[in-house]
Amino acid sequence: MQPFAYARPATVAEAVALLEEHGPDARVLAGGTDLIIRLRDGSARPALVVDVKRIAELDPEIRVDDGCLRIGATTVMTDIVADERVGRLFPALVEAAAVVGSVQIRNRATLAGNLCNASPAADTAPALLVYGASIVAVGSAGTRRIPLTEFFIRSGETTLARGELVTAIELPLPDRPTGSAHVRRTRRRGHDLASVTLAVAIDDAGLTRLAYGSVGPRPVLEVDETGILADPTAGDDARTAVLDRLLAAAQPSPRSMRASPEYRLAMLRVLAVRAVGTALDRLANGGVTP
Repeated sequence: MQPFAYARPATVAEAVALLEEHGPDARVLAGGTDLIIRLRDGSARPALVVDVKRIAELDPEIRVDDGCLRIGATTVMTDIVADERVGRLFPALVEAAAVVGSVQIRNRATLAGNLCNASPAADTAPALLVYGASIVAVGSAGTRRIPLTEFFIRSGETTLARGELVTAIELPLPDRPTGSAHVRRTRRRGHDLASVTLAVAIDDAGLTRLAYGSVGPRPVLEVDETGILADPTAGDDARTAVLDRLLAAAQPSPRSMRASPEYRLAMLRVLAVRAVGTALDRLANGGVTP
């Protein structure tokens, strides 16, 4: 591990000032489940680590506020899984959070960190994408909300500006009955690395939102307004054509240790069919209602 300076600011403003001053030479420490590993193996060599765990403004919290469910930046996966409101309104997010690492990891890993790490395989990203989530970021210029569809650039890179700090994730409350599901495929041996992650949300108007990760440089959201996937009576050919279009952006790397491109593309389709079926079943049973 390379030596680095350590700062523990007491306010968001202090943290933002440090991040702006040091730019790419600074790293934020919240849960630390990824950062600590990268510090140890030398893949991250920051000059400064900014520990935000003691900032009162970032206290872990989950609350309903102005038509959104707001999840604070230091909220850990365990708290998301246990929260009744999240489970009732956003079940695919609970399913995703429940499979992040191990129990010990989920007790430390934050939702914001899972996104800011910008891994294409981030377990929670597809669920948050189908739910229309936004990132709340604070910087020297003030506060801005970034739709998650505009947040990821490529592996390890986001649209956060220099000095910006994520303070919350917001999910708009559902405005009509919706069924949703999250599924994934992982390696059978070694580290818990997802070879495919996928989430689906289908509402009673026939709108289907499908998002997937681990099969390209960033998670992808696709939307189908034809109503075909939401129609249990639709023919197989029509459903296959829609899935072909929605999954066309998948570009798994041939150099990945996770699985071959052929396997991952095949599993992506299998999981998409499975998730659509689960989402439809949940919608038929009442789904999430406004």
